[in-house]
Amino acid sequence: MVKKRGFLEKLEADLQSPIEVRGFGSGWFSGFFGLLLALAGLFMVIALRFPDWFATPELKTLKDWTGFRAAVHITLLASYALALLSLLLRPRKSLGFSALVIGISAALLGGANVQPQETRDWGIFFGLDFFVVNLIATGLMFAPLERFVPHRAKQRLFRIEWREDLFYYLVSSMMVQALTFLALAPSKFVNAHTNSWDMFRDNVASLPWAVQFVIVLFLTDFVQYWFHRTFHRYPFLWGFHAVHHSAKAMDWLAGSRMHFIEIILLRGITSLPMMVLGFAPSVLQAYIAFVYVYSSLLHANVRGDFNWLGHWIATPRFHHWHHGLEREAFDVNFAIHFPIIDKMFGTFHFPESRWPKDYGVPEQVPKGYAAQFVYPFVRKQPDYGTDAEASAD
Repeated sequence: MVKKRGFLEKLEADLQSPIEVRGFGSGWFSGFFGLLLALAGLFMVIALRFPDWFATPELKTLKDWTGFRAAVHITLLASYALALLSLLLRPRKSLGFSALVIGISAALLGGANVQPQETRDWGIFFGLDFFVVNLIATGLMFAPLERFVPHRAKQRLFRIEWREDLFYYLVSSMMVQALTFLALAPSKFVNAHTNSWDMFRDNVASLPWAVQFVIVLFLTDFVQYWFHRTFHRYPFLWGFHAVHHSAKAMDWLAGSRMHFIEIILLRGITSLPMMVLGFAPSVLQAYIAFVYVYSSLLHANVRGDFNWLGHWIATPRFHHWHHGLEREAFDVNFAIHFPIIDKMFGTFHFPESRWPKDYGVPEQVPKGYAAQFVYPFVRKQPDYGTDAEASAD
């Protein structure tokens, strides 16, 4: 007896359709982009209707722009048109139908003309608008790149475990307030107890902007190198980092798979040199934007051996070796920006024109966000693994 699939299962199957049946005129692209625009429109309408709960204060300037509501309206209209086109062209109707229902829901909620509903302001918000802006900006940057110059041409946009990574992206974006508060707590403590550093900070702030930016890149990379290597060295910490390494496919979204605890600790330790040494606020803002994009690039499924450049600047192939499953890929390439740091401490690995064959970890990390969240606390150390685990036995 064949089990009848539910609507969500049909939608997932349609999203994961083989590349061969996604050709122009099949209705897949119109359905996918209709669904993407419908979700973006719905989330923006929710953020406009409940700003105290779902809007990021830093994006208020964007939402106050006179053309913003017109952009939301155009987004929803485009989602309707693409949804209808997909329904006409595609035998499978789940993509087009989902896009149409979500777009209509956004309209019923108030559409682009929605007015804020008064809610109790608890001072806590979830950055739904921040998630949309991040996802669309980064996705539009890297999804076409992976399509036109892929390292693995047969890897699809909706590859294995894409749902987990998208959920990680959602959580890290919507929890931006909590993450920022926890990550900056050490820096605020240090600043409050180091008033004697004011002259040094003034000297740092007086440096040319470009010089400050380069110094921040080197300082944070040096700190992050040792943070990263420490998480590979000690079995308990490796349990957190194994979640990130458990991705079996590499693309721009895979970098978002990171345990909540590790995100807080990583941002906290890397923010210390940035926040306490006196760098200009614009330098810090530029660095944060740069890291968002650069991290996605390092994990992206894009080709390019860059045999010479990869010795001095981190490239996708350089970082892919850090995620490799084969023995030679264990505990190498910890740097995020400058491979020279790995060269200094004997962890550089960049075989000419070769890529890892597989990705992941040689242990069974569970699937799903909830199971992966508790994994470091219930993990039993396997008989195999990284060099760190072997040396700890």
